[in-house]
Amino acid sequence: MMASSGLQIVGFLLSLVGVSATIAATFMVEWGKESQAKHRTYDGLWMSCSGTSERATCENYKYLLKLPIEVQVTRALILVSLFLSAVALIVSILGMKCTRFMDAMPQSKVKAAVCGGGLFILAGVLTIIVTSWYVSRMVEVNEKAHRLQNREFGHAVFVSWAGGFFTVLGGVILSLRRCWGFSGSSESISTNQLLSTAKSNYV
Repeated sequence: MMASSGLQIVGFLLSLVGVSATIAATFMVEWGKESQAKHRTYDGLWMSCSGTSERATCENYKYLLKLPIEVQVTRALILVSLFLSAVALIVSILGMKCTRFMDAMPQSKVKAAVCGGGLFILAGVLTIIVTSWYVSRMVEVNEKAHRLQNREFGHAVFVSWAGGFFTVLGGVILSLRRCWGFSGSSESISTNQLLSTAKSNYV
């Protein structure tokens, strides 16, 4: 029981680290970067910065529909992923064995835990997919760009990938431990029923 609860906490913390990394990546400005001579431009999901290595100015995006399609889609799906992660955090807390929520309904508690782990997996996979698609778009743009321009993806992409990976890993651990805990509880119930039946027959 203690080992199962400990692994649940580990899975929850891994997912929490993943969600935190995804949030950080969302607000990072280095999703895409373009260099031309000494001038550099960094494109994020919410703002862009341009200038030299010594001085740069940043500006928030004002018109959503004028943004590149990869920025619009990535920003939208990342927000969906974060919404799923928020729901997963709440549901997982309700279903974890170390909490007192839903103790009177053990089967519902297990189902809530499995649901929370599944939502973490879904959110992490969505983050990984949309980040990979963004990278593929950057590669296509770079191939079509002028030879003096060098457009590539930045550090935020790696942070987003890491966030998705840890979110999925934590969700898997949470789901597996919930399933095993459910099986164990079912087996213990069946054993108790057999013992009770044997005692009644003996009497």
